[in-house]
Amino acid sequence: MKKYKVGVLGATGTVGRRFVSLLENHPFFDLTILAASQNSAGKTYREALGHRLSDGIKIPEKFYDFKILDAKNDAKKVALSVNFVFSAISMPKTEIRLLEETYTKFECPVISNNSAHRSTPDVPLIIPEINTTHLEILKSQQRRLKTKRGFIVVKPNCSLQCYLPAVHPLMIFKPNKILVCTYQAISGAGKTFDSWSDMKDNLIPYIKSEEEKTENEPLKIWGKVKNDKIINSDLPKISAQCFRVPVSEGHTSAVFVSFKNKPTKKEILDKWSEFEGEPQKLFLPSAPRKFLHYFKTEDKLDIKKARELENGMAISISRLRKDAQYDFKFVCMSHNTLRGAAGGALLTAEFLCKKKYFDF
Repeated sequence: MKKYKVGVLGATGTVGRRFVSLLENHPFFDLTILAASQNSAGKTYREALGHRLSDGIKIPEKFYDFKILDAKNDAKKVALSVNFVFSAISMPKTEIRLLEETYTKFECPVISNNSAHRSTPDVPLIIPEINTTHLEILKSQQRRLKTKRGFIVVKPNCSLQCYLPAVHPLMIFKPNKILVCTYQAISGAGKTFDSWSDMKDNLIPYIKSEEEKTENEPLKIWGKVKNDKIINSDLPKISAQCFRVPVSEGHTSAVFVSFKNKPTKKEILDKWSEFEGEPQKLFLPSAPRKFLHYFKTEDKLDIKKARELENGMAISISRLRKDAQYDFKFVCMSHNTLRGAAGGALLTAEFLCKKKYFDF
């Protein structure tokens, strides 16, 4: 099978390092370019990472001596050297939007972990098990960008992965109201306990812009492609509160749902058990064998166990029960920098590869 040359923008950050780690010996992709900010450009990857080499994300030694390119000033060189790039660059949103579109103008597809284009109407916001049909919008996007091969596909916010996948198989029952509280690991802020000692024995009840993303992005994912854009769904109405908690990796959510068509507990469990997405049917390399796992033993599940499930790419669900104000409530857990970030974007790229999007 043909292997595609890949670059990573923002290779020195938390998500960028996850991409590098996951791309070692990948059956579809060959990592050939690492790029970052101007501060890291010209250094070897080892020099640019420094103390971060020992922060828990294993970096393959074969990438240590890669010279870091400037993701912005070397954009043309990077774009013309690879078949596509993963974007995890840290910049102001307006600059990211411009940079990612610059890569597309050089006919280089961009698979982005950033939030800059998540609300752009013709940029699909993809969870591969849920809404790959939205990729049909890429033809409209390419007309706008005036590109033949370049396009942008975005991965949603990491907090969504710990509750939206559990709700999705239940859409047949028409959920109309969701309350979700997320408890999010410090790695979601690009931090470790060594770099953020104030988070030890602490909880912060506010994460900038997180609640807006958690409430609004699902409506785009559950939306419909129409007239050259993705039209957000009106329902379900979602209310979110998001907390930063003293956990290194892994997000947890407490979910409360009301439905127009009232399901039984057995019907919900059956839908979760039966659910299978396109990545599972296609046996994609990063796809979990089973996407949703329900655990009946309520006191035996914790984030340390749940986040590593199926190489960090599966969703754990527990504690399904009736609620006094909503119809049902349950708890979900997921790995935020794997399924919620680099792994989710990699799985999207695998789907695009399988469907020949990089060959256009």
